Amino acid sequence: MADGTRCPFCSGPMETGFLSTSNGSGLFWSRIGAATRLRPRDMEVVVPTGFSGMFSANLKAERCPRCRKIVSAWP
Repeated sequence: MADGTRCPFCSGPMETGFLSTSNGSGLFWSRIGAATRLRPRDMEVVVPTGFSGMFSANLKAERCPRCRKIVSAWP
């Protein structure tokens, strides 16, 4: 997925980034992937939880800022 693609739901521009987790800290949106991190301050919380962690998983994805849909594919 690359910048410049259009949203399949509303035809708005898509942003390229990652859906990221960090050991129970929730689900985040980030423009960059990282192997480890604490609960990040510079990332948008998509699904919050009450725990903190230090290991992170990153799934390449695109999101539409207009309709707030996130599209991803398994590698």
